[in-house]
Amino acid sequence: MKYLVMVLGTQADYKAMTGNANEHSPAWTEADIKAMFEYMGAINDDLAESGELVDAQGLTEPARARHVTLGEDGKAIITDGPYGETKELLAGYWVLDCASLERVTEIADRVTRCPQPAGAPVYPVVIRPIQEGAGDIC
Repeated sequence: MKYLVMVLGTQADYKAMTGNANEHSPAWTEADIKAMFEYMGAINDDLAESGELVDAQGLTEPARARHVTLGEDGKAIITDGPYGETKELLAGYWVLDCASLERVTEIADRVTRCPQPAGAPVYPVVIRPIQEGAGDIC
């Protein structure tokens, strides 16, 4: 079965990763960033080797996002990010093809252990099965 494994973050986290501490997170150093990328790269390599990796991507900061909704007049309302009312947004994801929910949970547990500076916020890793047919809705 395929699963979407999501990691979350905020605009403040992205700012901290550029070396700018804030009330939300300490500043990340170049060594912190390198350790994170090496750790995530090792996960990707292992998943590719096992045949479970379908896709994996990190996303740009929320400030580069665009939100499109439908207005009452039927026209699109377009807002550029970041969005103050949104606490956490998708920061990156994996699409995995795993034999079981237990296996994808093991992978998510490994993701939660990614190195980061002391005091940086910790977010849950979210797992969602990917709907494969109309019968999977409920």
